Amino acid sequence: CFFLDQKKPVVLAGDTLFAGSIGRTDLWGGSFQNLLASIESKLLTLPDDVIVIPGHGPSTTIGAERRSNPFLLAS
Repeated sequence: CFFLDQKKPVVLAGDTLFAGSIGRTDLWGGSFQNLLASIESKLLTLPDDVIVIPGHGPSTTIGAERRSNPFLLAS
């Protein structure tokens, strides 16, 4: 992930966090627990208004994902 602190704060999340989902962990070396821990310690510490640009799919915000992403709500 790469955080840009501009007039509108943006994080380039790659395939870590998506609108309503998280990255794949079913590939070799993937770990669901490690991915969630990384999201919680790095991304969810950002303010709600930070715009998330994922590797593909629609953009979202940290706040929207904190409130509605089923993978984050279950953790």
